[in-house]
Amino acid sequence: MTATGAPVASRATFVVTGLVATVVAAVATALAAVLARVAGVEFDVVDGQTIPVPGFAVVAGFFSLVGVLIAAAFRRWSARPAALFVRTAVALTVVSLVPPLVSGAAAATVVALVVLHLVPAAVMIPALARSLPRQGLRATAP
Repeated sequence: MTATGAPVASRATFVVTGLVATVVAAVATALAAVLARVAGVEFDVVDGQTIPVPGFAVVAGFFSLVGVLIAAAFRRWSARPAALFVRTAVALTVVSLVPPLVSGAAAATVVALVVLHLVPAAVMIPALARSLPRQGLRATAP
């Protein structure tokens, strides 16, 4: 329990939540990329290379795991881990939107890439924020 009386998820529950959310985020991102391709979006970047669908899943999975590590650090060392994680994750998501917006790709590609950045964020941020205590674990000590 935290100082406010709210239950704190165990470390194992937190890790499982993070890993399940990572898989869901990667799969959802890949499915969204497939839907965009079916809708006619070409994921051609400026140098003429095409981003493969599995690439979206791999990158979403990698950065989702980075998010789990950030959340774990906040869970361990922050006085208000849930709030700090949400602020940090939203800020990093906004920063991640810059490359697609300045890529010079076709408008449909830019829109699809922005959406593909938002899909894993929409999965990971709420899942991890719910698994973090509002008060830090250090605040629970008597």
